[in-house]
Amino acid sequence: MQTALVIVDMLNDFVDGALGNPPSKEIVGPIASLAERSRTSDDWVVVYANDAHHLSDVEFRVFPPHAMAGTPGAAVVSELRPGPEDIVINKRFYSAFTDTELQSTLRVHDVGRLVLVGQHTDCCVRHTSYDAFVRDYELVVCPDATTVLEPGADEPLASRQERALEYLHTYYGARRESSTTVG
Repeated sequence: MQTALVIVDMLNDFVDGALGNPPSKEIVGPIASLAERSRTSDDWVVVYANDAHHLSDVEFRVFPPHAMAGTPGAAVVSELRPGPEDIVINKRFYSAFTDTELQSTLRVHDVGRLVLVGQHTDCCVRHTSYDAFVRDYELVVCPDATTVLEPGADEPLASRQERALEYLHTYYGARRESSTTVG
């Protein structure tokens, strides 16, 4: 069984751009280290799940335009650029499975376990986790390599992150593992 490291929405618009999230800068290093380690293992594939929106996308009922397909805002931050063997999945919805080729890509690579990192633990990571769960994937989430969206919330970031991680564990059986020890 293969493992897929799924890096969710580590894009310019989610780090410094239209929906810039200051805590996302803290998870770049752990994600970069885990991605490099994953690339050296025959049992892992690295997958990027990236927003690539169109102006008609329903998400813009809730959020301002961001990560528009083909723009610099929709590009992966330079510190995490995909390697030549990595797989890039463009998505237009919260879940990396909705109307994408993620499921067929995972099948081709005989993936049975997903390690999820990136943004946002309480939105895109959560929705991707649900879709992975109903497709019978084993789930791991790295608390030190995920974050919730900070702007616009009164509740402390750490509390929201903990609640999001607990939700993933309780409802989808996601195990928590540090990015430094997951293997």
